Amino acid sequence: MTYVFKIAFRYFFSKNEQTVINKINFLSLILIIISSASLFIVLSAFDGLKTFGLSFSNKFDADYELSPLNGKYLNLSPEIISEINNLEEIIEVAPQIEEKVFLSFKEKNQVAVLKGVDSSYNKVIPIKDLVMIGDWIDNYNSKTVIGYGISSKLGLGVYDYSSFLKISVPRNNNSSVLNLNPFKSLPLIVVGLYQINEELDNKYIFTSLSFAKNLLNLKENQYSNLIIKTIDNINKKKLEEKINLIVEEKTKLTSRLEKNAALFKMLNTENIAVYFIFSLVMIISLFNLVGSLIMMILNKKKEMKILIAMGVSNKNLSQIFYFIGLIICFVGGILGLSLGSLLVFIQKYSSIINVPGTNLSYPVEFNIKNIIVVFLTLIILGSISSLWSIRGIKKISNQAINS
Repeated sequence: MTYVFKIAFRYFFSKNEQTVINKINFLSLILIIISSASLFIVLSAFDGLKTFGLSFSNKFDADYELSPLNGKYLNLSPEIISEINNLEEIIEVAPQIEEKVFLSFKEKNQVAVLKGVDSSYNKVIPIKDLVMIGDWIDNYNSKTVIGYGISSKLGLGVYDYSSFLKISVPRNNNSSVLNLNPFKSLPLIVVGLYQINEELDNKYIFTSLSFAKNLLNLKENQYSNLIIKTIDNINKKKLEEKINLIVEEKTKLTSRLEKNAALFKMLNTENIAVYFIFSLVMIISLFNLVGSLIMMILNKKKEMKILIAMGVSNKNLSQIFYFIGLIICFVGGILGLSLGSLLVFIQKYSSIINVPGTNLSYPVEFNIKNIIVVFLTLIILGSISSLWSIRGIKKISNQAINS
């Protein structure tokens, strides 16, 4: 087997008079370099987009969220919240109230989601750091922080006391039938604007817990859910069991991954689709390798005749040209991945390409997994191409003997 590889290595690197075959081999190598580099760069770009996209959910969603299994609200006393907060897996908890609301400002309307929070909220999710203009809310009932998108649509400014933002919700069933207005409305003053991404900026507004409870007529210990910040690598099932021993009603614990399952699924599906598309590009580039090996086999008839006379079998002849194909793929893969890695590092740290229409650097992520995937894909496809090229070598060797 050693001499077979040595002959293959010598044939690949030999500089004989057959310049056309050498040029075709070189072209095959270049195409493999380009296709492997392209596949690696695209996979790195999708990893970057995935990290970039999920960074928004990391900023806005807690590690875990405790919500009622049945019904709309949890009944959590301060003692129960404190007991949950003291669990060894938990760093901090914060109760919150969530409800769809109707916003009105100077004849402009918008549907949004109200989040009623207290001072512990920022210990779980540091949303305060994302306030671009103005201030964060305090316990004063009539203050709110809204997204930049809502501000633009309604024409709202910060600390505009000339006209208040009106927030409305349907009255509950306990309201008097004599009350002709089916909605309960309260005024708010905007004290801050946050900016995360377009979807979130157009969806959420923040108020104090006391304001949300007053608006929705909730009891003192009623909350929509409890958001939780945990230490790394916890056992979700065990944590859920511990919490259920503390909380009297049935609850469910949802992780950030589960909450954004649709986003994860979409990103993974797109990643797989792009992988197959660029693998097809690699297959097309390997067509040139097939032609190159066939031409080399036809050109080496005299050498094959000498090798057969020396006792080399047809199987060994096939292995020689099979290894030539693998050498081309191996060298092309190493050079292609080196080129791709260099370009990814340059983009990551020098920001050559920006996202169209913005000053944001196009996100990329260097991942060893992508190197392994690209290299294995190339070797597997290269092996299949080489095997296809040598399938008629027995017939050609017989022709060489008889000639």
